[in-house]
Amino acid sequence: MSHAASSPSPSPAFGPSARPGAGGSGRAASRGTGTRGTGRAGKPRFGFGLVGPRRDRHSVPLDQLEALALPVGDDGMVIGVDAESRPAVLGINRPVPYDITLIGGLWTAQVLALRAAATGARVAVETGRAQAWTALAQAAGGGQPCIALHDVGRVPPQGASAGSPVVVIRDCGMRPPRGRVVSAPWQSVVTLLPYLSPVAPRLLEKSSLVGVQRVSPDEAAQIGRIMSLPRHEYEALSTLADGVTLWCTPSDRQFVMTQGTDAETGLLGAARRMD
Repeated sequence: MSHAASSPSPSPAFGPSARPGAGGSGRAASRGTGTRGTGRAGKPRFGFGLVGPRRDRHSVPLDQLEALALPVGDDGMVIGVDAESRPAVLGINRPVPYDITLIGGLWTAQVLALRAAATGARVAVETGRAQAWTALAQAAGGGQPCIALHDVGRVPPQGASAGSPVVVIRDCGMRPPRGRVVSAPWQSVVTLLPYLSPVAPRLLEKSSLVGVQRVSPDEAAQIGRIMSLPRHEYEALSTLADGVTLWCTPSDRQFVMTQGTDAETGLLGAARRMD
């Protein structure tokens, strides 16, 4: 399964590191070593400083150009590693509306909140259990208010933009009411469901990305039907370890292990499915 870059293209939500292609050809051009625009050698150019040394440009034969390729990773937040221990990256800040449903535990949702804030996003948490989020909100951002808590149904307009993206995390129980703040360009919404609830089919069908952690065998079979999962994948959902999530899009699926950093573990404890 591929990892996501935060771009408006219909590419999968996340995937392995990109392999940049190579193309074009080098061309050598010789430049002189004079001091242009200075009047006298060594005299500073106001606003530009001293003239630096001049060197000939380098050229590379076209058939050797690929050797200069650098491994550039995908754009987004690292949510864990895949089965081959490669980073799994989720592009959550997008110029199009983006809905995520996570059927899982509070620990994973809080790790997502911290890592989204680390990418520069403002995080608004809509929750009926503010006491479970207070320590995280106070610790995040080094004193900067990057994670704000709101009562259910009381999230104000966030004013998301490309320069100030927003992630809204809805921790509203088994039957979350329709939110006042919905997904929009540069404003993604993550809805946390502790288990498969009566509203889950509607949320799963409208979501761009779905995450599923350990559930009961009956719930796994229902999720398999809704998400059109192969039998071996939905049967595995009832045996997943703590911290493992099956992330699904309409075209891709990937099991990802999320492990907390030292700072995250100190704040939230070890990965767990149950709260």
